Amino acid sequence: MVGLTEAKLRALAGTRSFERGLGYVDAVSGIEVGTDSIRASVQGTHRYGAELTLGGPRGLAGECDCPHGQEGNFCKHLVALGLVALAQKADLPRQRKTARNRARGLDAWLSALSREELLALVRNEITEDRNVRRRLELRAASARGDLAALRSRLRELLDIGPFASYGYVEYADARAYADQAGQAVSAIRALTASDRPADAVVLAREAIALLAAAAENVDDSDGRLGQIGADLADLHHTACRAARPDPEELAHWLVGHAVDEAAADLTYLDPLDYEDVLGERGTAALRRHAVLAWQAHRTGWAEKHLMQRLAKAGRDVDTVIAVHAADLAPNGHTHLLIARELESAGRFAEALEWAERGLRDTGNLATVDTALVDHLTDRYTRADRLTDAVTLRSDHFKARRTLLTYRQLRVAAQAARCWPTERKKALALLSADAGAGADRKGAQGTSVLVDVLLDDRDIDAAWQAATTSGAHDTQWRTLADTSRATRPAEALAAYLRLAKPLTHQTGSRTYEELVALLLSMRDCHRALGTQDDFTAYVTTLRTTQKRKRNLMRLMDEHGL
Repeated sequence: MVGLTEAKLRALAGTRSFERGLGYVDAVSGIEVGTDSIRASVQGTHRYGAELTLGGPRGLAGECDCPHGQEGNFCKHLVALGLVALAQKADLPRQRKTARNRARGLDAWLSALSREELLALVRNEITEDRNVRRRLELRAASARGDLAALRSRLRELLDIGPFASYGYVEYADARAYADQAGQAVSAIRALTASDRPADAVVLAREAIALLAAAAENVDDSDGRLGQIGADLADLHHTACRAARPDPEELAHWLVGHAVDEAAADLTYLDPLDYEDVLGERGTAALRRHAVLAWQAHRTGWAEKHLMQRLAKAGRDVDTVIAVHAADLAPNGHTHLLIARELESAGRFAEALEWAERGLRDTGNLATVDTALVDHLTDRYTRADRLTDAVTLRSDHFKARRTLLTYRQLRVAAQAARCWPTERKKALALLSADAGAGADRKGAQGTSVLVDVLLDDRDIDAAWQAATTSGAHDTQWRTLADTSRATRPAEALAAYLRLAKPLTHQTGSRTYEELVALLLSMRDCHRALGTQDDFTAYVTTLRTTQKRKRNLMRLMDEHGL
């Protein structure tokens, strides 16, 4: 088959999938060669159906129902099928010719049958194959205009019972269920095509509801039911365009669907897309029903989301604010959202009032949304209210004493030219925390005092704080690295203390960290003029750690 080469398979799949496909060659079975296709089963995590096609607009292509293939990728199973086909390449022309002959023979045989013989054949197939029977029953009911029969058949198609074990459809059976459920889409589409869009609207809604209920009990890892749901939503919209249902009734259904999270998540049907069908009267009804749904459940996510989208679409800022205000978050986040909405509408004074109200309503700056504090500080700064900005940052720092809030206070105070005063007060708070023995792992412990002093490059004060109240290993390392040239004795003591526990550990990272400390120690000894002491330390270390070959190798590489 022209175009089927190993190089083409590698190019389509990529190196990784191609290499993995090599291991699946023996898992290929049931090869069926058609005139322009090759089909087979490939045993992977499950048994997957793979098909290669030639002669299309893209040349060589393939489809597989594995998860990777369902995402549109040329997967390892297709690679395996292609490699098996290449191994049989010499025989493929004969097999393709045989396939063409079979197709022609079948067509010729069917054409020669009488009407009675064809009917007998179809009836026999209906008896033996349930799927064939269902498909033909749907077509017959559609042709007769028998809505009750169609509804009954749709319920059968969307029933998970035949595929479920203990009420749940496992992954292995999900595809078969999805294939059957997909027949419902075809049946409803046929109604629209046959000038019966009003019936299609009714059945599409019923099918969406049935599928949404079923989806909760199906392992739809491959997303097949989601695609069927999207197809049903498209069919509903298309049918509505043709049938032009009552706008008031349509609006009521759209809102009910939107606030039914299971159904909405399945179809992603957007009520705002129906503006062309609803018209002015229907759009007004849509807003009215949305308000009623929201009033009945003000904290519901779906209700709030629909209200917000409708309000924004109509540029109704006050409605958006009302929806937010009905369910204010205790940390001020919702106040911030309201402030941003008001700002986007050019209502800056109201926006500032809502942001400030967020701080008041929160009450505790330790739990406030930090984005609200940042927002207000920025607005105060823009308005040249620098004192207010400093006060806010100072209050926030007092409530949440962290390196970040200290830095933010410093920026605000430097802009207001009052940093020395604010710094003194902030350091006094942190020193009091350290003196009171606050949790050093928390936001108010000694670690914060050392961090802020290091951040201020006040190294002497940082050493004093660390020596007096303690510090974390990372802080001792920073202190030592920062002042190795000016405080070699103190830095050396810190390095020795940090190195000691590492000598009892193993692993590449440990060895690299230990060697880095040794190099820093060597610098300290050179500054102190005590190189002999360093040599003695390294000699002892080599003696006690000689079994750690990787450590010895690293030390050799660095001349230690």
